[in-house]
Amino acid sequence: MKNYEKRYELLKESLGERGISIDEVKEKLKSLRIETPSWGYGDSGTRFYVFKQKGAARDVWEKIQDAAQVHKLTGVCPTVALHIPWDYTENWEELLEYTKSLGVKPGAINPNLFQDDDYKLGSLCNPDKRIREKAIAHILECIDIASKLGSRDISLWISDGTNHPGQDDIKERKHRLEESLMEVYKNLGNNMRLLIEYKFFEPAFYLTDVGDWGMAYLLSTKLGPKAMVLVDLGHHPLGTNIEQIVAYLIDEKRLGGFHFNNKKYADDDLTVGSINPYELFLIYNELVAAEYDGIKLDVAYMIDQSHNIKQKIEEMLQSVENIQKAYAKALIVDRKFLKKYQLEGDIVSAEKILTDAFETDVMPIIYKAREELGVPLDPISSLRDSGYLEKIRKERV
Repeated sequence: MKNYEKRYELLKESLGERGISIDEVKEKLKSLRIETPSWGYGDSGTRFYVFKQKGAARDVWEKIQDAAQVHKLTGVCPTVALHIPWDYTENWEELLEYTKSLGVKPGAINPNLFQDDDYKLGSLCNPDKRIREKAIAHILECIDIASKLGSRDISLWISDGTNHPGQDDIKERKHRLEESLMEVYKNLGNNMRLLIEYKFFEPAFYLTDVGDWGMAYLLSTKLGPKAMVLVDLGHHPLGTNIEQIVAYLIDEKRLGGFHFNNKKYADDDLTVGSINPYELFLIYNELVAAEYDGIKLDVAYMIDQSHNIKQKIEEMLQSVENIQKAYAKALIVDRKFLKKYQLEGDIVSAEKILTDAFETDVMPIIYKAREELGVPLDPISSLRDSGYLEKIRKERV
């Protein structure tokens, strides 16, 4: 961070020689919006145990306080995703006014279809019509909450599946799911979207009813233009080329949003960019390439992680910075020469264009953007020096 102005000028000169405007990169970084999740501020854990943290948010009001702190320190996180019933309150108007008073707004509303004894055999795919209707009613309740809060997106993870061969009729489950989602879709507000999230396994271990992006894409096309696909980076088998999925969904105009996190083995929900930062860069490379080609994107960038052992607000700040770095590196890719080498079949030179951008230190641009946004150059150090952590540890006993 020291003497970053000199590093900024050197980078400006270097990028300028390639016809890349550092000012345009900086402005795009300033306009990037990242949604943080309410559940990332409360106690969480593994299937085996929850390690409680002093000062962790205990209710939706305290979660919003912490989310507002992240926005205050970054300037790019103005919305907080809510999870129902985890964040349920009797007075949504009061909650909306409270969020506004802290400088943030409610974001995506996430229904819960996985924490109820009735959902043992599924929710929207359950053989029992009564239980399917219960699940639909819960999503409709979430749509009503979203309407009251001015939220656009219903972020729907359908955790349904089976554990054993022969447990249920696979095609019948597909039919039940389609019929249930049709009922949900027709109740969406005019400006709302249904973001359909997929996951290849867990909590079911034989089949998952929405197990990959193709299934989510098929459902979205059957429902209509307000249904989109949500890509959770941890919801794929090892080795999956996520950037290819992103490119296909962009081209089909069905990419609705991301849940950012990182994995080593399965759905680990680790800090985004902490295990495979090159993958995150390549994903953003596809997003920036689409914009470069004149494609208008409307993508919700949301964090979805389990902050189990790191300090929760600090890990959120770390995640935001990792996303900013990946985006900045994608923005400085020399796309004219990349296209040239691709058309010529010069694979080595084309790949070097990407690796050169990935290996570039883009922090001077991020520092400059933060300075112009009026936020700290080092958000984590600023948080530690602010006394906020000591305050909540003392108050939230």
